[in-house]
Amino acid sequence: MVGLVICTHGKFSDELVKASEMIFGKQEDVRTITFEPGESADELVGKYERAIEQLGEKDEILFIVDLFGGSPYNAASRIVADHENMDIIAGVNLPMLLEIYMQRTNSSLPELVDVAIHAGRDAVKSFRDNFATVVEEEL
Repeated sequence: MVGLVICTHGKFSDELVKASEMIFGKQEDVRTITFEPGESADELVGKYERAIEQLGEKDEILFIVDLFGGSPYNAASRIVADHENMDIIAGVNLPMLLEIYMQRTNSSLPELVDVAIHAGRDAVKSFRDNFATVVEEEL
């Protein structure tokens, strides 16, 4: 199973995982990291390294962060650049995380990255656009 390291600005990662556990239940091999005001990128890399150690011997690890190009993403990039068995997804949201949980038991890292990208994109919807589509389908 792919190990997950979820990192965001502030406590969002902790709260996101708590919300996901309300829906999907407690998950194995998931670590959360918060990036707090005043922390440096080097401190964040150290947090990532400790999380990786806590995950133990994992064949693959997926970092899930809030913003592409933000400090959590950039610090994870410093680690992932040297490891073929790791990748990063930016733009985490609750539907994305739930879909990752559903698919990660039987998915490789590249498959899980694809699942995350599609789930994240598909979760963004407008009521009016969705309503218009449903009405069109019923006609």
